[in-house]
Amino acid sequence: MVASMAVMAREAWTDERLDDLKENVNQRFDDVDKRFDQVDKRFDKVDARLDRIDTRIDSMQRTMIICFSGMTTSIVAAVIGASLLG
Repeated sequence: MVASMAVMAREAWTDERLDDLKENVNQRFDDVDKRFDQVDKRFDKVDARLDRIDTRIDSMQRTMIICFSGMTTSIVAAVIGASLLG
């Protein structure tokens, strides 16, 4: 079974190659950091939009509470008026 396995060539890792790899890795992480900065800016815009939506939903909820309170008061007044007349 060992005879049928392919033998991979072993590469020599010199200090210079390791330094090049280290620099390449650092550069890639710097690029990722720049991308995350752009993503953070986009999330700031999304947060601003969500704040506006929250304000509109709060306003709508307040209007609904006022309307339902008025409707409930009207129904109660109608029931009391009908019981007094009947």
